[in-house]
Amino acid sequence: MAPIRRLVVDVLKPHDPPLPEFAERLATVESVDGINVSLVELDREVQNVKVTLEGESLSYDLVETAVEGLGGTVHSVDEVACGEYVVEERPTLQDG
Repeated sequence: MAPIRRLVVDVLKPHDPPLPEFAERLATVESVDGINVSLVELDREVQNVKVTLEGESLSYDLVETAVEGLGGTVHSVDEVACGEYVVEERPTLQDG
């Protein structure tokens, strides 16, 4: 199978740990080379965040386990890029 190079997941997490610590801890997951965490929505008790991870061969299972270990839940997988390199999205006729 082709390796996963980019994984974008929608996560619901508690306020603790705060975003910087949440990102730092997910960055330590095996095969994660880089991570972005963006706040999408803030609620009184939880945060909805977009997590983008990149690496040579990401494991969805390890990422999901790490998110759950930090008190979060993966709501959806919003993007997956596989293969020898990441194909960046480009506008097409179907988009317009």
